[in-house]
Amino acid sequence: MHLLGKPKRKPKELAEALGVALASLEKSGEIPIVKNQLAVGKKLQRIKDTLYSASDSDPQKHTEVCQLSYELHEQGLLLLLVQHLGQLDFESKKNVILIFNNLLHRMVAVHTFCAKPELLFALMAGYERPETALHCGAMMRECIRCQELAEVMLYSDGFMRFFCYIQGSSFIVAADAFSTFKKLLTHHSTVAAEFLIQHYDRFFTHYDQLLRKLRHTIAKLEVARKSALRSAPLCVKKKYISSPNNLKRIMSMLKEPSRNIQLEAFHVFKLFIANPTKPIAVLTILLRNQRKLIDFLNRFHVDRGEEFHDDRSYLIMQIQGLGNASES
Repeated sequence: MHLLGKPKRKPKELAEALGVALASLEKSGEIPIVKNQLAVGKKLQRIKDTLYSASDSDPQKHTEVCQLSYELHEQGLLLLLVQHLGQLDFESKKNVILIFNNLLHRMVAVHTFCAKPELLFALMAGYERPETALHCGAMMRECIRCQELAEVMLYSDGFMRFFCYIQGSSFIVAADAFSTFKKLLTHHSTVAAEFLIQHYDRFFTHYDQLLRKLRHTIAKLEVARKSALRSAPLCVKKKYISSPNNLKRIMSMLKEPSRNIQLEAFHVFKLFIANPTKPIAVLTILLRNQRKLIDFLNRFHVDRGEEFHDDRSYLIMQIQGLGNASES
């Protein structure tokens, strides 16, 4: 609430006051002075209240909010807020997200972020700091809803860092990073498809390394089936299932101790078997292991429902017919 008798600050003054408060916070070092934290918190609360008070029925309010949005962009305050996010208290971090989302929904922000993508890159790097990871993740996923911003993030050098974030020691941070990673690859299918086509080798090199390292987590197959393959264009899928090394890796995962991992591997394995134009190298592996695969599948998750049973029976039938296919 505003103090009685204190004149209401104009948008430019509000933004400048936040800039001064952030500068004071920066001078206080890694361990912020409580007084400076409170000062930033008050400014953020004022700005948030102003932004969310906009009304189409009140032209003056609308103009005030537009001016404040412009000043926050013009003075580079969103980037500063993200850079100092770790020094803010919990309530201030929440207000930063609310302010960010409000500005993002005004199209001028989208153009600004595209022209000056440093803010997006700072959000992506937020996963390197546990105290800011979840807040930066929330803002990133809001950005991904906009195709132009998703494209900037996908094609940035920082995107490949997600393979490291997914392997982080904090399960909560890793899960959040995976959620963002998945949304980048699925929310705008055309953009993701073009990216995967252009960067197939680089992407799947990191992807294979991820699968080898995450030996005991469902995330590795979630990446394989739901993110990398399900959302991929047909040409990317065909390239993936044409690799004998990929087939060996998926066959190995079928024998993982985790039933969940086995099931996810099964769904990827189906793609290899259903491919009508299997390369010789892939077909050779399947023929060499034909009897073992049939015996294995006959015992594989026999307690599951009818739909799974039908899929399993179909695979067995296709594998049994591989010899005939290779002769034709």
